[in-house]
Amino acid sequence: MKIGDYEIHSIETGTFALDGGAMFGIVPKTIWNKKLPADESNRIDMALRCMLITGNNRNILVDTGIGNKFPQKYRKIYKIHQDETNISTSLKKHGLSINDITDVILTHFHFDHAGGATCFSDGDLKPSFPNARYYIQKDNIDLAYNPSEKDIGSYRKENFEPLKESNKLEILRGEIEIFLNISLFVSNGHTIGLQHVKVSADGKTIVYCSDMIPTTAHLPIPYVMGYDLFPLTTIEEKKRLFYKAAEEDWMLFFEHDPNIEAIKVRKGAKGFEIKETIEL
Repeated sequence: MKIGDYEIHSIETGTFALDGGAMFGIVPKTIWNKKLPADESNRIDMALRCMLITGNNRNILVDTGIGNKFPQKYRKIYKIHQDETNISTSLKKHGLSINDITDVILTHFHFDHAGGATCFSDGDLKPSFPNARYYIQKDNIDLAYNPSEKDIGSYRKENFEPLKESNKLEILRGEIEIFLNISLFVSNGHTIGLQHVKVSADGKTIVYCSDMIPTTAHLPIPYVMGYDLFPLTTIEEKKRLFYKAAEEDWMLFFEHDPNIEAIKVRKGAKGFEIKETIEL
């Protein structure tokens, strides 16, 4: 998809699974199970989908997937599959390798978003994209170093300390136009300092929803995750984004939806609904 000077691509880095109840919070299983059926362990299958933005002499990756550092025990717990589809194979489809990535915008440091930011090389942990600068919000890295008991399992230092130690990490503060026609805005419901990427030019706009809205099954306003630190804040943030997206015909990109990459929304009789499904 072309937006201004940029080409926008979907980059699949594998799949994983999380507990369905945790993913839907107070929503009963009898409802969410119809949308995303659970397996025998109550897990729902989800994508690890990143966005690639190319143009103006930059190859920008938004989030990095879960990576390949987890031992087999945790790969089984999270039902991680990367044999056929991973970051390298997906970049290759666009004529790129990890060495070609110039910038990595991390929405936040949760392991399923930033796990692929670092890797083991000759026994040492190093940035996965050796020629890239990485970007994170200050509020999120501060939380990553001092997580609460609720989210301590989501923030793993091996995913961000090597970035800081290598001096490849740029720490941002609030909303910013990071590159021409590429801006960042911040939400705080899912976690503190979650940054969303918005590409807008020539009357087209796409927004990377990250974990504010992980799948299209989370379109109903009250459908928020048990993982969210501040669910009422998430609800208000979702409403603001949906009203803006419906009014201005924005595209919304989904990181974890197992089937749908992006949509446009409209206000229906029962809330916001899918107006159009989009493949990038």
